[in-house]
Amino acid sequence: MLTTLFAMGSTLFAMSQSTADTTAVPAFKLSGSADVYYKYNLNGNYTDNKTSFTNSHNSFELGMVSLKVEHGFKKGSIVADLGFGKRAGEFSYNDLPDGKNGLAMAIKQLYVSYELTPKIKISLGSFATHIGYELVDAYANRNYSMSYLFSYGPFFNTGAKVDLALTSSLTAMVGVFNPTDLKSVTANSHKYIGAQLGFAPAETPIKLYLNYLEGKDTSGIQNHQVDLVATYQVNKVLGLGYNATYSTYSNTTVPKNVRENAKWWGNALYVNLDFTSKVGLTVRGEYFSDKDGLKVFGSVPGGGNVVEGTVTLNYKVGNLTIMPEFRLDKASANIFSKSDGKPYDVTSNVLLAATYHF
Repeated sequence: MLTTLFAMGSTLFAMSQSTADTTAVPAFKLSGSADVYYKYNLNGNYTDNKTSFTNSHNSFELGMVSLKVEHGFKKGSIVADLGFGKRAGEFSYNDLPDGKNGLAMAIKQLYVSYELTPKIKISLGSFATHIGYELVDAYANRNYSMSYLFSYGPFFNTGAKVDLALTSSLTAMVGVFNPTDLKSVTANSHKYIGAQLGFAPAETPIKLYLNYLEGKDTSGIQNHQVDLVATYQVNKVLGLGYNATYSTYSNTTVPKNVRENAKWWGNALYVNLDFTSKVGLTVRGEYFSDKDGLKVFGSVPGGGNVVEGTVTLNYKVGNLTIMPEFRLDKASANIFSKSDGKPYDVTSNVLLAATYHF
């Protein structure tokens, strides 16, 4: 598949270079990335990991290799974004490699778009969710390990959406999707509604995104999620990021008079320091509340909450970034454990990762 995509890219690039009519040259872009890491859990086990993509202990691990092809001609365009490795498998966890839809695991994004006007674009396919601050591609994050907000929110949406450029600073998106993280639905195919309102004036260092997602999954659970992402570049050295999410669940298969709502919510603050063009530091502080036991505290009566702090150094050498990291998680209940199996409420990790992108 990778060889075929590279061959397609080379052919399309050659065609665009040799086209005599320069006003009708198709736009083509090929990009990719890869990441690897080593992690050591100071409790001495790998079961302490409660977030995505770093479920290991005292082991060198391969993350994901990605290849992304983008092509546009006149008003139409296509994006094909493929990923291979454990990280890609966890991202597409619903697409099991059973010989029938195993190929779908490699598809991170695949969608076609059409510009009705310069301010209105329609897209159909599967795309990374609009919810949240962090992204699946390791090189695009300044912390290597993932937050609880990322890990328990949606990963991607499959369906149709309309992007609107309302003004030079104000954007909007509305869409209709399959249930969360499903590329295909064969039974109980309810639909989700998603929306985003973005405010990103070019003349100011602040960006705000208000996100929404609601719908009923294949088992009849109604979900509403409201999400806020804000960034503020204070100066050349200091940048701030903030993510807040509130998500509710209701079982529609039981009568309304006995139906109970459950919820989880959380906040994460990112402090980004860029000392030079090569050296940066990011500190993430996060609070994740799961009092109804929907996510992390499913086996804990009365649920609980967890606080995590992560410090990651970013050292850049061209397109290569080396990321030493330390992380500490403190829970309100004993959801972690020592190497001898004794329950514990604290876990910590040291990690060394490397990412490369082109």
